[in-house]
Amino acid sequence: MRLLTILALSLSLFALSCDKSLSPEEQLAEDIKKIEQYLSDKGLTAQKTASGLHYIITKEGAGSNPTLSSKVTVKYKGYYLDGEVFDQTSGSSTASFFLNGVILGWQEGIPLLKKGGSGQFFIPSGLAYGSDDRSGVPPNSVLIFDVDLINF
Repeated sequence: MRLLTILALSLSLFALSCDKSLSPEEQLAEDIKKIEQYLSDKGLTAQKTASGLHYIITKEGAGSNPTLSSKVTVKYKGYYLDGEVFDQTSGSSTASFFLNGVILGWQEGIPLLKKGGSGQFFIPSGLAYGSDDRSGVPPNSVLIFDVDLINF
């Protein structure tokens, strides 16, 4: 009986030590690999920031850029690498919010746009929702956003 308890405890500890979760650095490397494969498959060329955000400015816009304290008004579509849309504004509707209250990928990406500009952001999971399951977005999801900056 004692041997079975020791064996069960040993197997439990072994299973815990074999946890497949990645460190934040490993997850970022994995996400960047997925983003770069997606870009390659689609024939796209993107800029990359130090944090791992990849972006394409699709329309330059004019004037200045918003800051983290700006209230921005946007139209957007958010989707996964497989093309499945998980959130978007529709028709002529827009969304307005303070930039410092959204995911890090938007906090970094939207200030790259000027008023009237558009961009596509390829956001590693650590700059989005990380390992959390939020609003139906699965943990460690790489997200793509097409964003039009209407005003700020």
